[in-house]
Amino acid sequence: MIFRQLFEEDSSTYTYLLACEETGECVLIDPVIDTAERDLATLNDLGLNLTYTLETHIHADHLTGALKLKALTNSQIVVPAMDELPCADLGVQEGTAFKVGNIELHPLFTPGHTGTHHAYLLDNGMQHVLFTGDALLIEACGRTDFQSGDAVKLYKSITEKFFTLPDETLVYPAHDYEGRQITTIGQEKNRNPRVGDNRPQDEFVDIMHGLDLPYPRKIDFAVPGNELCGQCPDDVPEEYRGPCDTISLPMTEKRLRKSGDQG
Repeated sequence: MIFRQLFEEDSSTYTYLLACEETGECVLIDPVIDTAERDLATLNDLGLNLTYTLETHIHADHLTGALKLKALTNSQIVVPAMDELPCADLGVQEGTAFKVGNIELHPLFTPGHTGTHHAYLLDNGMQHVLFTGDALLIEACGRTDFQSGDAVKLYKSITEKFFTLPDETLVYPAHDYEGRQITTIGQEKNRNPRVGDNRPQDEFVDIMHGLDLPYPRKIDFAVPGNELCGQCPDDVPEEYRGPCDTISLPMTEKRLRKSGDQG
């Protein structure tokens, strides 16, 4: 398996590239529209073509790169099935593995940050690897004060789905704001100040309700745009419109036009 962890600075988002070396199929988990060209350059350097984009949830802090990447590569857009997005090509659900060549990702329904949030579990043959989206971060967790967020549900998702995995399970979150890249289930069970050290549910709920976090600066256009798989709404502020204005033709059409120009 080929693996890369890619970072988008403005929203501190991690995108994960997984590729099957036997078949060449690959997936980008939680791509960001701002770094779509960067991601494609990485794939090109590795000699790969993008097969799928896969979302953990409908993001509020950035526009997904799914639609832009589909326009550039004809990749398929994959989302949690319960989101029921008409723009998606495939839906995933807990209990049914999502295969990328010989790689099997096992969706885990983990609501709380949003009502339909999913994480993805991978057994790489040596240990478990968990892509937690925004549900569990490094010594933190996703907020629960919008998009059908629910602190009780998030507590149960973390303690009943994540913390029952082996302690050595590697955890790759969708964000980190302090330059960290990875944690483990054991570390989060011991050190997470919100939910670790066997903290009871009522204390976790009090912590989450008392965070008093600022209103997400991109939520008003990111959520409706992501419900359209990354289509840029008309009200995207000028300072964020750059990636919206550079969506290119599908690769097949680009090749045809290039061929026509030469002939």
